[in-house]
Amino acid sequence: MPELPEVETVKRGLQPAMQNRRIEFVELRRADLRFPFPQGFAERLQGRRISTLTRRAKYILAHLDSGDVLIMHLGMSGRFTVFAPEGSSQNLGEFYYLQGADTAGNGAHDHVVITLDDGAKLVYTDPRRFGMMDLCPEGDLDRHRLLASIGIEPLGNELNAAYLHDALKGRKTPLKAALLDQRIIAGLGNIYVCEALHRSGLSPKRLAGTLSRNRKVDERLERLSSAIRSILNEAIEAGGSTLRDYASTDGNSGAFQQLFSVYDREDEDCPKPDCSGTVQRIVQSGRSTFYCTSCQR
Repeated sequence: MPELPEVETVKRGLQPAMQNRRIEFVELRRADLRFPFPQGFAERLQGRRISTLTRRAKYILAHLDSGDVLIMHLGMSGRFTVFAPEGSSQNLGEFYYLQGADTAGNGAHDHVVITLDDGAKLVYTDPRRFGMMDLCPEGDLDRHRLLASIGIEPLGNELNAAYLHDALKGRKTPLKAALLDQRIIAGLGNIYVCEALHRSGLSPKRLAGTLSRNRKVDERLERLSSAIRSILNEAIEAGGSTLRDYASTDGNSGAFQQLFSVYDREDEDCPKPDCSGTVQRIVQSGRSTFYCTSCQR
């Protein structure tokens, strides 16, 4: 499943095409994705202008001039493609969309086709149909069933050592499991937790609460919060990581997987210059964890 950097990359790819554009027509090829589309979904979108695109955790949010917010999630295999107006090869910000709109939405797994007022088309493709779309009034967004219990954003100033100190206090779960708890940090996924723990020198197996035993904030939490933020920003700059189905809106694959230090590098030497350890793989809560047994404690 795409993690936060991949979703942020997709959002940034969609912004130059969608922001400040009016939705002319919405074609639904089926009645549902992971969940049924809300009643009157297409009608509530048509004629509305997209004022801005934002992201919350792994959800892309299109804020409409009607006061509704279109909530979109990629699931495991969902992707968006922007098709420029027929006969055009326009530059939409950092992304180029050279396909003509006349070819848009013809695939077997193209489930939603949104036509914008400049003739561009946004196509949502999802072979496994684990993605979703919903509409919610802006004022109710924080209470939406999918967003109500989500924790802080890891790219903002809220993520710091003091926050982690309070959030992890007394927790008897492994540190990696605590960091994957979406109620603590929104959008943080398996790959980037492995990478951040390696960069900060912390074992994924240690109990989370051991970093918050004292009143004074542990300096290791400073390293961890800094590592989480820097790893995510580096991944976003690289366009995310390509694992299985992920691709950005221009069809290109992310490149951060080429920079992994430990993830999917079982039995390789630890890349830290002063470490002679080897990357090991274990399974925690049914998911692969990669870490160095020598420098991560």
